[in-house]
Amino acid sequence: MLLDTALHQAMGLHSLTPQRDLRLLAVLSQPGSGPWLEMLWQLCAHLQRLGYPVVVLDATAQEEPHAPGLAQLLGPAPWPGAESLDMAAAGASLAVLPAMRGLAWLAGQAQREGHAALRRLQPLFRAYALVVLHAPPERLAPLLQGSTSMPLIMTGPGAQGMVRSYRQLKHMALHAGVRCTVAAIMPPNTAPQQAQTQEALTTLQRSARRHLGLPIHTTAVAAARPQDIQRLALQLLENAGTLDAAPALLPVPGSSTTAPLDRSH
Repeated sequence: MLLDTALHQAMGLHSLTPQRDLRLLAVLSQPGSGPWLEMLWQLCAHLQRLGYPVVVLDATAQEEPHAPGLAQLLGPAPWPGAESLDMAAAGASLAVLPAMRGLAWLAGQAQREGHAALRRLQPLFRAYALVVLHAPPERLAPLLQGSTSMPLIMTGPGAQGMVRSYRQLKHMALHAGVRCTVAAIMPPNTAPQQAQTQEALTTLQRSARRHLGLPIHTTAVAAARPQDIQRLALQLLENAGTLDAAPALLPVPGSSTTAPLDRSH
């Protein structure tokens, strides 16, 4: 479920000179139900309250004619009026864009161009301070090769989801060469699980070090504690990468009349 106040609030188009550094955060999407999306929105809302306008590129939602998103922005003809909305980032609402097709296309470009593929995002979102990539590991790994960003993996309390977290850690390590932070999200009224959760996170750290050679950071976050959410938000900010400004808008290869995902097939 998207919290976009209006899709057209998410872009500043074709501006070649950034007003500030544009930072990149990566959050691995999780299958099935869980508190993951709610925690993501809370983290982003907290970062905005700290003065960092955020746009979320959500690869779990597909761009559609009635819900345009990243795929259209990467093409030569975004939806009418999009090019005039650079100042929308000054608003208080969280901007969320469907990005399934757009990030899939960028991931394909990254396999040929490397980290330079992500530079296409810089002129599009220069009015923002933070771009959050919310996508599965298979989509994020090609995009984060060579990045200094440390992605976030969210899991449940206790031993719940730890096997999945290890698999995601392994995928990101092998295919992107990056370490991740793992946060166990503890819903309200789960205080008895705190000890089991810490034990599971310690086991995960030990397994990652032994089998992957990776020192990883883990943390437990109580969903009902604002101070825990603030702590995790600040950790995300500290672990963010930076999107370099391109000297000119990198061209999207192919025809000038079709969207990038149409050109990629």
